[in-house]
Amino acid sequence: MRTKNTALKVLYYIAIALLCVVFIYPFWWMVVNSFNDINDIFGPPTLLPRSFQWENYVEIFRVQPFARQYMNTVLVAVAGTVGNLLVSSLSGYAFARLRFPGRSALFILLLTALMMPIEVTIVPMYFMMRGMGLSDSLFPLIFIPMFCSQGAFSAFMLRQHYVTVPKEYEEAARLDGLSPMGIYFRIMLPIAVPVLSSCAILAFLSVWNMYLEPLVFISSVAKYTLPLALANFNDSYGLPQWNLQLAATTLSVIPVMIVYLIFQEKISNAMVNSGLK
Repeated sequence: MRTKNTALKVLYYIAIALLCVVFIYPFWWMVVNSFNDINDIFGPPTLLPRSFQWENYVEIFRVQPFARQYMNTVLVAVAGTVGNLLVSSLSGYAFARLRFPGRSALFILLLTALMMPIEVTIVPMYFMMRGMGLSDSLFPLIFIPMFCSQGAFSAFMLRQHYVTVPKEYEEAARLDGLSPMGIYFRIMLPIAVPVLSSCAILAFLSVWNMYLEPLVFISSVAKYTLPLALANFNDSYGLPQWNLQLAATTLSVIPVMIVYLIFQEKISNAMVNSGLK
């Protein structure tokens, strides 16, 4: 019996290792070829670069204002994430704890936003932002994660968390003279920190990878975010400069990988706990 269990464990670890290779190799291929010459990229695959072209990482800053585009993405991701948490935490608390006419109907409307793809709403949003004088700016990219499907998702997760908090906490706070906003800021918000952190991570990843939204709202190269910048590394004939694209992509995925690897357990826990009630 012990030999059988050992054999099963060995097979299990071998299977996991093979799956890890399948998922890790594309990333490794990207990093390796970011150092290659463009003519060496599509040759036989290798585990190490054929020629260490360190100039690829220098050239991406010469071809276009990549440093500014990187900072544009950081600004949009941070501001959009903070706004997402602010709006969704307030709305989630209102749906979970406050009693007001039409609460159930409004919550159903909120849930419909989760099922509505951005392609459906991007055109009316463009005309709305243009009417407000915000086209070709970063403001629409900050507002979208606050009020569209990502904001609705965060509000739903926080609402699911708030309904699990015992009502005795609020009753004790009211006896101490706290107002509804005081209860929210001093009682409910600190309790929701684990879910807030998970919502922040998911919102950050979503905003960092936005492509369609900046493609619609941004027209100036200096205001591009990283997804648009990566698609803009082309030669004079309009053909992709793959070595520069791979080098820029390698730099752009580093923050996302760090965030996810550090907080992946919180993301999984929030996904599980959001469906308990």
